[in-house]
Amino acid sequence: MAINYEVRFATNPVDFKSYDTERIRNQFLIRDIMIPGNIRMVYSHYDRLIVGGAVPSGAPLVLETIDPLKAEYFLQRREIGIINVGNAGIIEVDGEFYELNMKEGIYIGRENKKVVLKSVDKDKPAHFYFNSAPAHKKFQTRKVGLADAQVAEPGSLETSNARRINKLLVQGVVDTCQVQMGITDLKTGSVWNTMPPHVHSRRMEAYFYFNVPEGQAICHYMGEPNETRHIWMANEEAVLSPPWSIHSAAGTSNYSFIWGMAGENLDYSDMDWSKPEELK
Repeated sequence: MAINYEVRFATNPVDFKSYDTERIRNQFLIRDIMIPGNIRMVYSHYDRLIVGGAVPSGAPLVLETIDPLKAEYFLQRREIGIINVGNAGIIEVDGEFYELNMKEGIYIGRENKKVVLKSVDKDKPAHFYFNSAPAHKKFQTRKVGLADAQVAEPGSLETSNARRINKLLVQGVVDTCQVQMGITDLKTGSVWNTMPPHVHSRRMEAYFYFNVPEGQAICHYMGEPNETRHIWMANEEAVLSPPWSIHSAAGTSNYSFIWGMAGENLDYSDMDWSKPEELK
């Protein structure tokens, strides 16, 4: 088993204005998240969020600590949210077992020492996507499915942004310290997500795009509302979104994505909106 990780530092929005395509992609795009037989993660200095993926295609994968944490075990001072975007999988948490099917998630609180990720069928592996953040308190481990989610259906087909937002790991569903996660599904005929866009300087965010059809792509928009940039993305890739940046995208087809947040508060509706005609 291999755990691959890298560290990404925070960026000043003034400096960001001068970045070329390569630097933007190196700083914010996370590629090769789902590597068979591996756990891959990025330790971000935006609210110390860790973004990662695990594909247990053979032996089970153990979520071990990494050097930047300076911890005895991964969740010594952290919490984690995990959502399965592949085939059926099993997550063991200190001797308790939880089966996760496609689009089911789990919240695991701090001080859980042993987290093991497995596939029900190693030839049809699970694809576990996760976000982890520092935690000041231990909350109960809980599995969450789409039936448990808070649901919103904003947008319309007329504006190409009809979508279903499934709030899985949010206040009112699961108790967490920082981590919030959910899944947004674009309806057939719609391509825009998070439109109109917003920023929330109290929280950073990460997006993970999946269910992107072969041969299609996502154009993710970021930057300050009056100084936007874009990143072209493929299936099962993630992007970091700083607190000063909008986060919105359009696809060449409909798709799904997982949004995850960490930061100052747990108020999902805490957003500063930008009208489409205000964007530059």
